[in-house]
Amino acid sequence: MYRWATALLRRGAAEPARAAYARAATQGLTEARIEFARMAMHGIGGDTDLSAAHAALAEAERAGSAVAGYFIALMAVGRGDVAAAEHDRRLLAAVRAEYPPALRAAALLFGRRHDDEAAQNACLQLLERAAARGDVIAARLLAERLMRGEGCAPQPQAAAELIGQLNAHGARIELPPIAVGAPAQRDAAPADAVSLADAARPVALTPLSAHPRVAQVDALLSADECRLLVAQAQPSLRPSQTVDERSGLAVPNALRDSSDASLDPAGEDLALRLAQWRMARAAGLDLVHGEHLTVLRYAPGQAYRPHRDYLSPQAQARDRPQAGDRLRTVCVYLNAVEAGGATEFPHAGLAVTPQAGRALVFDNLDADGRPEPASLHAGTPVLAGEKWLATLWLRERPYRPF
Repeated sequence: MYRWATALLRRGAAEPARAAYARAATQGLTEARIEFARMAMHGIGGDTDLSAAHAALAEAERAGSAVAGYFIALMAVGRGDVAAAEHDRRLLAAVRAEYPPALRAAALLFGRRHDDEAAQNACLQLLERAAARGDVIAARLLAERLMRGEGCAPQPQAAAELIGQLNAHGARIELPPIAVGAPAQRDAAPADAVSLADAARPVALTPLSAHPRVAQVDALLSADECRLLVAQAQPSLRPSQTVDERSGLAVPNALRDSSDASLDPAGEDLALRLAQWRMARAAGLDLVHGEHLTVLRYAPGQAYRPHRDYLSPQAQARDRPQAGDRLRTVCVYLNAVEAGGATEFPHAGLAVTPQAGRALVFDNLDADGRPEPASLHAGTPVLAGEKWLATLWLRERPYRPF
């Protein structure tokens, strides 16, 4: 039954696949419980059912599956109860089980501790273990650290060989130069442990403008996390579009000529969710308020002309109206731009220069919840190099199920 369900899913028959996984799960098959839970979590092949997903994962965890525990921890990040210590234990259990997404997530948590040699060594070792188990992104992150001597002496030859192996297998990932100082959030876990709750700790924002309300925080995301977002988005980049107000269709728009990728939550792993959790918390909100994370790339000459992020009533009505309007926007620059590419707020006379890991937080609505015209902003043309940016639009009320 499990193999039949998997075959159905590969053919795009999500609804019968989910039903088949559910039947296989009742027979005690751990893998079926996990796959059913993943579909129920994200509303694939039926309605979203977090209770059923959690129950299936809990059964699989009791049967000894560390991978099931990993997914319970992943769900907790969005629900806001990530502070529970058992989720840290679940992540470490999945690390001991050599589950690649867990290895990568733990690596990035250790990697944020710039001044801790043991943590930096752990980051490299975990990335190497994930890469050895086929994690292409972990391999590319490892190669970048080896190339730049992050957490180790520079090893350009080893890095080049690893990148060459990835390219030879059709897994080419081009990363821009990315360097970030010590993160704004200093993870407080013991040297040999991880703490998912550190991603939810508040950060100190630097106010840049009172009207519109704009603030920034440097090094919100680490270099590893910035590279992760670029690597995750790169295969899905498409010419940017906007939604036509009358038809509701995505169409080209003269306002923007970048490329972008919207990252489907169904494909998110724990490392990616933790990066978004940091972004949401910088805005003072839970991740459940966030739309799908969008990663944008601007080539030389490309720009995003003056615009506002709040939604029209028609756009709200088409996309989860119960979530309300876009209350706040968080943008994180993923690299430093050689020239150009600043974010301008004309009403405030403000221009923010891209710097890797720097987050920009601004309100789209006024204190009464009405659209704020002064939130007009623009991405100025890139004059040299390229610009990578991650944007998380946060609604007034929950947008995601978890």
